[in-house]
Amino acid sequence: MNQTHHSSSPTPAPIASPIASRSAGSDAHSPARLGWSMPAEFAPHDACWMLWPQRPDTWRLGAKPAQQAFVAVASAIAESETVYVGVNDDQYENARYQLPESIRVVELSSNDAWMRDVGPTFLTHPEHGLAVVDWEFNAWGGLKGGLYFPWDKDRRIRPKIAEMLGIPRFDAGIVLEGGAIHVDGEGTLITTEECLLNPNRNPGLDRAAMEARLSEQLGISKVIWLPRGCYLDETDGHVDNLCCFVGPAEVALTWCDDAADPEYQICRDALAVLEASTDACGRPFTVHRLPQPGPLFIGEDEASGIDRLSSSHPRQPGDRMAASYVNFYIGNRVVVMPLLDERRDNEARDILARLFPERRVIGVPAREILLGGGNVHCITQQQPRDPRRT
Repeated sequence: MNQTHHSSSPTPAPIASPIASRSAGSDAHSPARLGWSMPAEFAPHDACWMLWPQRPDTWRLGAKPAQQAFVAVASAIAESETVYVGVNDDQYENARYQLPESIRVVELSSNDAWMRDVGPTFLTHPEHGLAVVDWEFNAWGGLKGGLYFPWDKDRRIRPKIAEMLGIPRFDAGIVLEGGAIHVDGEGTLITTEECLLNPNRNPGLDRAAMEARLSEQLGISKVIWLPRGCYLDETDGHVDNLCCFVGPAEVALTWCDDAADPEYQICRDALAVLEASTDACGRPFTVHRLPQPGPLFIGEDEASGIDRLSSSHPRQPGDRMAASYVNFYIGNRVVVMPLLDERRDNEARDILARLFPERRVIGVPAREILLGGGNVHCITQQQPRDPRRT
């Protein structure tokens, strides 16, 4: 893409209503043209949003082990910033009891607990503060490979959060999950062809059209297309499980040295693209390799604790899980990483500590989250700091 970076856009028009939904189908009224853009995750935050797990066909044993893992993640992030946890009404008292008092529990109904994908993508504007992009959501593929049905409650989460915060909401008009993208806040976005060009998301959009939509919604000017996501990632290859920005022109990439493992070629193909690319500012990428845990597989006892429903993705004993240390959360003062494999945990933690010397790296036992199909980054969504208060 060779488009103008959002910083040179015309003076933004005033916002008529703080909670109005605006169609972004017209470039003249797109968030980027109005001066909005998506900050990097490593930029300052005001808060982090999560959802409470309870779905018995995703989380084993009535989600009790997963709830303990979510509490650990929320508690670690709460050392760094305000944490909101959205809860269905029937689980409100249970969640309030388990979560520390400092964490804000709000009634926010959902079909499942993947806030990264069902929650809003936040934008910032130097004069108007915060807004959200309201993508379409179809449970990672709709009726052609999606992971559960229905997803009606999930689709209402983004407008509800915009309403709660009293901030503008832009209707994107395309299917996209937050885990499918990473940005550097300086015009560059990383994603995978496997996900964003998958016909079960937006069959009418080719690569050029998708780049144009991403530019309009997020204020980016360059897209780096990695071929595939992690092996057997049930989200159709979300980039947040494979590669993420850790700073300007710096990324962390999951890495496998076993030539017999399908992940071996996936990460090398991604590295080849990154080494041949520059970011939106013309800088080459520095790539930091994070070792792949495992491979890890679902155990017999773990699979037996999950409800089997025809409307949800089956989880069988022996199924390989898409485990990755790249699936971490960058907070203001902490980095919360998944602990997945005691043979590799310390190595991954040491690498992250070097990459984030001003943040404390907190490892959280995360196998229960992985059993549900994702990890720490998948269950969190950062709310950037209002630029009017920095």
